[in-house]
Amino acid sequence: MPILTKEEAQTLLKKVLAYSKAEECEVSLNGSEGGNIRYALNAVSTAGDISTVSLGVTSVFGKKAGTATIDEFDDAALERVVRRSEELAQLAPANPEYMPMLGPHDFPESITYNANTAAMTPESRADMVAKSLSVTKEAKLTAAGFLENSTSFSAIMNSKGLFAYNKGNDVTFSVTTRNEAGTASGYAAKGFTDVSKLDTLASTKVAAGKCLSSSGAKALEPGKYTVILEPVAATYLMENMFRFDARSAEEGRSFLSKKGGGTRLGEQLVDPKVNIYSDPFNADLPSSTWSGDGLPREKTMWIDKGVVKNLSYSRYWADKKGVKPLPGPGNIIMEGGDASLEDLIKSTEKGILVSRLWYIRMVDPQSLLLTGLTRDGTFYIENGKIKFPIKNFRFNESPVIMLNNLEALGKQERSISVESYRSYLIPPMKIREFTFSSLSDAV
Repeated sequence: MPILTKEEAQTLLKKVLAYSKAEECEVSLNGSEGGNIRYALNAVSTAGDISTVSLGVTSVFGKKAGTATIDEFDDAALERVVRRSEELAQLAPANPEYMPMLGPHDFPESITYNANTAAMTPESRADMVAKSLSVTKEAKLTAAGFLENSTSFSAIMNSKGLFAYNKGNDVTFSVTTRNEAGTASGYAAKGFTDVSKLDTLASTKVAAGKCLSSSGAKALEPGKYTVILEPVAATYLMENMFRFDARSAEEGRSFLSKKGGGTRLGEQLVDPKVNIYSDPFNADLPSSTWSGDGLPREKTMWIDKGVVKNLSYSRYWADKKGVKPLPGPGNIIMEGGDASLEDLIKSTEKGILVSRLWYIRMVDPQSLLLTGLTRDGTFYIENGKIKFPIKNFRFNESPVIMLNNLEALGKQERSISVESYRSYLIPPMKIREFTFSSLSDAV
């Protein structure tokens, strides 16, 4: 099936709801189509197009709910999946946290759809990859990369009259470059809603430059250093703090929990230069105007001048606490400054430039202490200039502590995390006393 329009999705969901005999029923519809191209050793290894559509039905009797899914859409199949969800609901135990379904809401139309990205073809993907490979072949480097674009839609409708629809698309690109000896590496990653903003040639030149500059890395002693995190590195580290969930905070399971009980809502958590918010209508990183459970999304400040301004409340937890429900962020934007990455380097007497972090693992959820490794280009800075490449470090650091040691922010960029496949608007940042605990011989 192709991507369904709002009207087509609404018609199909109404048909499915008409089969329902449950006390409450919700039907969700999700579909996507797009393609990808993967390359390694300077040659394309795989390419393909993907198209999927699935429908899910949740039937409810009292507080007992059952869900069934299907990817067939003839009338018999649609009725069958409704009956199956009703059977499962009757067998299920009662859910003490179940909340009645929401009624109608008029959601504003999002800006997540872009015609340029939707029009991408296998030929256009191949041309973009060819530009990337031209860089590494000329530089006598080896590249491995992945380019993927998708157009997707989602819709929900329930027996209480709620209907929501969203259509959007995305394109992501990542490339790793290595020298022939395998002793140096560089990396770049970009993600956009509008493919016309993606320059695979320029991104690969950045990755190649990192690689060519990384040969002959020297070892530095582990310790606390002034660090400049490029947006990709900052994204990998900070995405662990972006849930802002009230329940985990109030139950003492979060870095937003207060010792002795309660949360840090309203407290100064990090440096006053830190402002983090979500906004479905951000032009560079738009999101759906509704959450998966049908709550409207609006611009929300999560951290304002370093102070925790809001926590997200599920409908159940909000009802339990007597507050208004607030969905979690659909996107994350961190405000930056006017400085370029080069400006941050020039302002540093002694420090380390980190291009990327990886293999990040949680050490302590309550302090948000993380550990991981640098990779793909780590450099020593002296008197405002990059002096030489250095061997990689293992770090032990908390984003909360890090953002209390913030010295400066650069211009924000849209960066992707290939671990979560999410994009963020994050600036490069200069941090003092960043903790490196040991050396790593990995490239």
